[in-house]
Amino acid sequence: MSTTTPKTLATFQNLTNAEDYLQFFGIEYDSQLVNVNRLHILKQFSLLIKEVDRVFPDTTEAEKLEKYNLALEEAYQVFLTSSPLETKLFKVFQNKPKNFVSLDDLTQKVEGK
Repeated sequence: MSTTTPKTLATFQNLTNAEDYLQFFGIEYDSQLVNVNRLHILKQFSLLIKEVDRVFPDTTEAEKLEKYNLALEEAYQVFLTSSPLETKLFKVFQNKPKNFVSLDDLTQKVEGK
């Protein structure tokens, strides 16, 4: 994305990948981190912009884009310090398999006799 690309909601809505969003907002990023966590960053960003839209329904386009910028920075920052497993954004990380017994479960059973 060029530096002359206008920062409008219309332009924002045509972005398709994590790098496009990061470049649109001028956020410096580690491409390796984005490659590994792209879906998680985008999922977190999606959740955050839905919250922005819900909490601030009557903002101007410029204010909305600034809030989206902050939301993307926050989504990116989450994965600088957390793993996808820790954040549990996707259902696959939230469901415990039925045929799985964790060591914690066994320890609790032994200690609680």
